[in-house]
Amino acid sequence: MRVPFSAVPFALAALAGLAACSDHQPEQIRPAAELVAALPPGRPAIYAAALEGPEPFVRALYAVYAGDGRGLEPLPPGRDPIYGRTLNAMIGADFRKADGEAPFLNHDPICGCQDSSGLVLESVVVTESGATTAEAAVVFSNLGETHRQTLKLMKEGQSWRVVDVLVPGQPPLTEQLLKVID
Repeated sequence: MRVPFSAVPFALAALAGLAACSDHQPEQIRPAAELVAALPPGRPAIYAAALEGPEPFVRALYAVYAGDGRGLEPLPPGRDPIYGRTLNAMIGADFRKADGEAPFLNHDPICGCQDSSGLVLESVVVTESGATTAEAAVVFSNLGETHRQTLKLMKEGQSWRVVDVLVPGQPPLTEQLLKVID
């Protein structure tokens, strides 16, 4: 049986009327940033924020240190998804070259410390230099001492990653690692 074309508008109007009378309310879709903020500090929040943009990513990184003071739980050297491929490779090479001894990178480069008790993020200023590159100027205090550093960021795939750490008065982390692993 064919429905005449002139009956289609009437059928659509009837369906719309039934839908309006329905008790079913569509679920509100929460913005992604709100979902990320709802996650407790840790790797899941960092990975979710890395999909959102460079600033949410950096803020999620430092939220881990402010939370319980322990920082990020360590992953095998050179396999941490918060770092870009090249930096991860350099970190892995540093640990392999150390051959069981203390490697050059014997601290957490995100907080520039081994103990992040009392870390307070004071400011984050992100400058995007392209669709896939950015720099985050970060100021934080740790154990009462103010620290400044710049995280160079790159979007690899869909996620933002740390590709270098610049601390005033020091060579870039990648340059330091390159000297050690060469």
